[in-house]
Amino acid sequence: MLLTQSTTPIIGWIATLLGYVMEFIFYCLNFIGIQNIGLCIIIFTIIVRLLMLPLTIKQQKFAKISQVMQPEINKIQRKYRNKTDQASMMKQNEEISAVYQKYGVSPTGSCVQLLVQMPVLLALYQVIYHIPGYISGVRNVFTGLTAKIMSVDGFGSIISQFLTDNKITMTGISANTEFTKTTTIDFLYKLSPSQMEKFSQISDFSGFSDLFDKVAQQTSHMNTFLNLNISDTPLAIIKSGMAQGGAAGYLLVFSAAMVPILAWLTQWMNYKLMPQPKQAPNSEPSAMEASMKSMNTFMPIMSAVFCFSFPVGIGIYWVIGAVIRCIQQLVINRKMEQMDMEDLVRRNQE
Repeated sequence: MLLTQSTTPIIGWIATLLGYVMEFIFYCLNFIGIQNIGLCIIIFTIIVRLLMLPLTIKQQKFAKISQVMQPEINKIQRKYRNKTDQASMMKQNEEISAVYQKYGVSPTGSCVQLLVQMPVLLALYQVIYHIPGYISGVRNVFTGLTAKIMSVDGFGSIISQFLTDNKITMTGISANTEFTKTTTIDFLYKLSPSQMEKFSQISDFSGFSDLFDKVAQQTSHMNTFLNLNISDTPLAIIKSGMAQGGAAGYLLVFSAAMVPILAWLTQWMNYKLMPQPKQAPNSEPSAMEASMKSMNTFMPIMSAVFCFSFPVGIGIYWVIGAVIRCIQQLVINRKMEQMDMEDLVRRNQE
């Protein structure tokens, strides 16, 4: 197993399975003459979201029932407002538990489903962050160059000094990293085109500049999606575009800026489409409702902020994932509107 693969229990196992899926997608695209990691991530995201659809439907059923029972819970909470003695608190909890039993749901129902999804999501990030560790076709592109670099005495120190001098930060790679074959491949994959060119100009590696050019050409072909290098960050691309100037530079800036903007927009649309608890007229929202509303406003903004410093590949995953969830949500909402609530409650009770 490659060191760049996650070795965390559960998350690592799921990441390995998802890695097989990603490699199969890459193999199929390569078979028809397409080598593009961005397109792989899109297809990969669609497949994973479809596999997670049953959990999504369960969450939506819980949300649908919550819409009906939330007014009853709010009524109980208003009844015991300002009563902080132990007896009143116990009585409130008993009455709220009775409401959950009445509708056949568990207070932790949605939390359990989120806990099931969390390892899958973390594993997804591992696969996208460490593409060469999971796709042999990508890894093989760097094998020959890595062997040449490792043949140079003190190559690890040279790489560390390069990272320090150019103030380059990479996920999982730093100046203190012990550079082996796998970590060197990871390092090379995460270099932007401009960084790769600067690295190839180091005098110790001057004997194989042709191999650098060949690898740079192959990786540019694989990693370029809509004029963006998916292993680079939007922030770095924007800086590069501004420095380049001209129509081409400003087009690059616009394309890079659209990644976090679309991440915010699609996440915001997704939250807007989710069913919201019904609130009684002239009543104040509960603490949970207020908290959820704040989170639904805050999280899309944070997605945009994070996307500036995360690789474009992660941004593509977030945007496509949110678009798929929006489509799923529209279909699920229509199905839920046609669903008989009494029948749903009866099945839950069973």
